[in-house]
Amino acid sequence: MSRISSIKRETKETKILLAINIDGEGKSEINTPVGFFNHMLTLFSFHSGIDINLEATGDIDVCDHHLVEDIGICIGQALDKALDKRVGIKRYGMSYVPMDEALSQVILDLSGRSFLHFDCEFKREQIGSFSTEMAKEFFRSVASNSNSTIHVRNLYGENDHHKIEGIFKAFGRSLKEAVSYGEDKNKILSSKGNL
Repeated sequence: MSRISSIKRETKETKILLAINIDGEGKSEINTPVGFFNHMLTLFSFHSGIDINLEATGDIDVCDHHLVEDIGICIGQALDKALDKRVGIKRYGMSYVPMDEALSQVILDLSGRSFLHFDCEFKREQIGSFSTEMAKEFFRSVASNSNSTIHVRNLYGENDHHKIEGIFKAFGRSLKEAVSYGEDKNKILSSKGNL
């Protein structure tokens, strides 16, 4: 069964076209007007092994909030759609990623229940045109729309670029583990029988 999906979202604030392949090679074509965010999504794609094609525009003359949040919504929806009933997957994933002086951790559960715990502090308000507060909003949107529980933590670090980069890499690596198949591809990893 192919685990691919596409999402189109168009509002008065944003226009987004997204296609993903969970069983890809980590290749990406990311095109948004927020350069640092493009970089983070490219790293997420590479470390998760998920192919991502994304074309997105939005009202960044106001700020980057609507665009980053809506891309999180679309990525969450695309993951949920591609995973379908989540049959055979390992469900859980965890990764620690060092980025020079910063150490970040992401633990997730593709449980069918949405929750985000985000324990990261940033000194800078922006990195390029990316508002650092939008890192949390992005992951909140992904968790809510993928029906997943995600715990994001920066254990320590000084450079905000390094902290956020570590988070996106750790998210990719933990998701790669969670979506991989377990020993029984026909089993749903829940005592309830479904997720």
